[in-house]
Amino acid sequence: MIERLAIIGVGLIGGSLARALRAAGAVGEIVGCGRSLGNLERALELGVVDRITQNPAEAVREADMVFLAVPLGAMRGALAAMRDSLRPEAIVTDGGSVKCSVVEDARAVFGRVPPRLVPGHPIAGTEHSGVEASFAELYRDRRVILTPLAETDPEAVARVTAMWETCGAEITAMSVAHHDEVLAATSHLPHMLAFGLVDALARMRENDEIFRYAAGGFRDFTRIASSNPVMWRDICLANREALSAMLARFGVEMTDLAESIRRADGEHLLEIFSRAKAARDRYVDQVRPVHEDADRSPSQT
Repeated sequence: MIERLAIIGVGLIGGSLARALRAAGAVGEIVGCGRSLGNLERALELGVVDRITQNPAEAVREADMVFLAVPLGAMRGALAAMRDSLRPEAIVTDGGSVKCSVVEDARAVFGRVPPRLVPGHPIAGTEHSGVEASFAELYRDRRVILTPLAETDPEAVARVTAMWETCGAEITAMSVAHHDEVLAATSHLPHMLAFGLVDALARMRENDEIFRYAAGGFRDFTRIASSNPVMWRDICLANREALSAMLARFGVEMTDLAESIRRADGEHLLEIFSRAKAARDRYVDQVRPVHEDADRSPSQT
C-alpha cells in the first residue's frame, strides 16, 4: 500500500498511474504537481489526485512514493527542486524513455545515484496528452522496464515492481545502456522515420494533393508524428549516441534499397521484402500489441 504518492507531471502517463492505483485501492493520498495550473485543477475535478501544487518540494513532502512523469529536459530541475524535501525512506521512480540521462541527472543533483531511486520506463501510451486523456487501464498487459543500478536498494525495486504489477503491467529488468539501445531501435528510430517522412512530404510543392490521397497505411505509419515535438527533441538529445548510430545503420539499409530499385534488381528486392515479412510475422505479430511509450506527451503538465 502506498500511503502518499506524489506525481510530478499529471498528464497521460502520471494520470493513468494515479487512476490505476486508485481503482485497485493501492494508494492513500495522491498529490499532483505540474507546471499548468489548469491541467492540475482538471485533475482535481476528475478525482485523479487529492491535492495539487506547482511546487515539487511541497508535493514530495511526506510522500513514500514519488513518480516523475516530466520531459527528459525537465528531469534534472525536478530532482533538484525536490531534493531537500524528500523523506530518507521515500522511493523515487520515473517514466522517462532514456535512462542514461535520468541517471546522469540524479548523479548531478545528489552527488550519487540515490539507493531509493529506481529508474523505470512504462512502454505504454497514446498519441493524446493531458490528464483528460488518462485512463486506469493504460498499463494493463503492457510492459514496464526497470533499470536498477548496483547501488539500488532491492526493497525499493520490489516496491516499484509491486506498484506496476498492481496496474496490470509486466515487469522486465535490464541495464541502463541496454535499455537505451533497445529503445533507440524499437521506439526512437520509428518516430524519427515518421517525423522525417511527414516533414519531407509537407515541404513538397504538391503536399496538399499528397496528403489528400494518403491511404490507411500512411495514416497508420505516421500517426506517431503527432507526438509532442518538445518531448521528442529531449529524447533525441538524451539518447543521441544510440539513436544516431541506429539512424546511420538504417541509412545504409535505405541506400541499399534505393540502389536495388534504381537497378531494377527484383531478386534483391524480393529477398529484402521476404526477410522483413518473415521477421515481422515471427517476432511482432506473436506478441501482444504495445503502444509505443513515445506516443505520449508527458510534457503537457
